[in-house]
Amino acid sequence: MTSINELRPTGLLSGKVVLVTGASRGIGAAAAQLFAAEGATVVLAARDTEALNRLVTLVRTAGGTADAVAMDLADPASIEAAVARVEELHGRLDGAFNNAGVNQRKVGPLDTTTAEDVDEQFVVNFRGHWTAMNAEAALMRRHTGGAIVNTSSIGSRRAVPALPAYGAMKRALNSITETAAVTWAPEGIRVNGLLPGGTDTEMMQEWEARTPGVIAANNAATPTGRLARATEVAEVAAWLLSDRASAVTGALVPVDGGAGA
Repeated sequence: MTSINELRPTGLLSGKVVLVTGASRGIGAAAAQLFAAEGATVVLAARDTEALNRLVTLVRTAGGTADAVAMDLADPASIEAAVARVEELHGRLDGAFNNAGVNQRKVGPLDTTTAEDVDEQFVVNFRGHWTAMNAEAALMRRHTGGAIVNTSSIGSRRAVPALPAYGAMKRALNSITETAAVTWAPEGIRVNGLLPGGTDTEMMQEWEARTPGVIAANNAATPTGRLARATEVAEVAAWLLSDRASAVTGALVPVDGGAGA
């Protein structure tokens, strides 16, 4: 995990209230620290509240402002309650980084993918984001608009033989990201997506443990020859949430070391 002390903040998100889902680890945890270092007041959401509380302590110790809230993407009421908690704490929401998600449990080709995997991918990686986006936009439009960034995947833009259900739901997430961008632009709400490639996170290490050689194969297929760091992905999200990206909406931005080029 990147320390706030290793970052070189510029005040990119100063004065903004930002919700980060999936903040307990990986890209979400990196984003939580980066956004706070960039001046945002962050509300961190995930199922693992112990990990969130540790992260809140790190942010506060470094001089940032952070709170934690429990949230389960599989439970629409939990998502709506988390967004409502942001309003209780701060009265508004300026940005949301919807980063929470799950990997496909059974790795393998399409004809071995289970119905349970398909259902979980739909509930968490698609419906959960659908619910979150609508709740976030409802709060944003009551004030001055805002920006939403969804974490998709490079796997949404090409075949993913080992993770077909995951790739399918990430592609569906791209569609609602673009649709929301067009629908909500007149209300001052921007919506963009990130398409990370192989990233050095706990999820990637878990995939490597189940399928040895995945990281080496990723690096061989990536022009930069390595996994991205979680903070590198979070940096792109920070820019998209900032006022410097004020004319950017409906974009699906690759953060993949050139693998999709």
